[in-house]
Amino acid sequence: MKDTALKVAGIIFFVVAIVHLLRIFLRFDVIIAGYVVPMWFSILGFIFPLVLSLWMFKISSDRH
Repeated sequence: MKDTALKVAGIIFFVVAIVHLLRIFLRFDVIIAGYVVPMWFSILGFIFPLVLSLWMFKISSDRH
């Protein structure tokens, strides 16, 4: 059961990373409460979830 939870979390983190990568390449603005979120936020938003995703997949495969 824990392996499934780790894989699901890995998939969710991976999807978040891909969305941030798309924002970087397509250069669309994200506006929250009238404030334009800077592009560097998506660079961090790509790196951290990608690392977490890879970590989750590695942990779930090491458990077997």
